[in-house]
Amino acid sequence: MEYSTFGRHVAVDTWGGNIDILNSAELLQSHMVEAAEACGATVLSVQAKQFEPQGATVLVLLSESHISIHTYPEKGFAAIDCYTCGETVDPQAAIDYLVGVIKPEKTYAKKLIRGLGELQVVEPTIQQAELVK
Repeated sequence: MEYSTFGRHVAVDTWGGNIDILNSAELLQSHMVEAAEACGATVLSVQAKQFEPQGATVLVLLSESHISIHTYPEKGFAAIDCYTCGETVDPQAAIDYLVGVIKPEKTYAKKLIRGLGELQVVEPTIQQAELVK
């Protein structure tokens, strides 16, 4: 079987997000696994690090690639990215889910289309997904 090298990589900087969430590796880990499920990805493992006095890094390794976040709560900043290989898992859905959790005042995002030769840069539309609880 031959696999496609096609992939999409969405990177977003958020500013002014929920500081309590940005400063909790435990909460972020839970939400990032939910984001992976929301986009149809398969979680392989999760690594999380809580920094002192503040901040967190969480990496969710996916069968399809990864989701990561690095936070600076004292600045209200988070750097989030999601890269997925193939056509079936849309990284934008995971990003929208996390933006819905963090609820930032501002977002700046780019989407890269990868694996087809020259990288293509696209301006994604970021939407705060409605969270169902």
